Amino acid sequence: MTTWLFCQTSALMALTAVAEIVGCYLPYLWLKKSGSPWLLVPAALALALFAWLLTLHPAASGRVYAAYGGVYIVVALLWLRWVEGVTLQMTDWLGAGIALIGMAVIVSGWKAAA
Repeated sequence: MTTWLFCQTSALMALTAVAEIVGCYLPYLWLKKSGSPWLLVPAALALALFAWLLTLHPAASGRVYAAYGGVYIVVALLWLRWVEGVTLQMTDWLGAGIALIGMAVIVSGWKAAA
């Protein structure tokens, strides 16, 4: 896999993760933080976007989900920091780095296995 394709795939995974997190965070705000039930409308749209984005990934779905997990971990931690204001610990960053290494290993074999 070329570097450009790897960067495109990583960006697509990050966008997919944001859509999934938004789709789950908005119902959380409604259920746990007394938010408006109208939050369910953009939540449903975000989850539909998430499902559609998954179809754009260039590999078998099992490999996509496995690699996507690493990116999801990083995006979830960044969401925790930027949206919820939680200070991340060194172990959070270490775990995110390990997850990204795992994602890179899985993605690096996509062309060979295609």
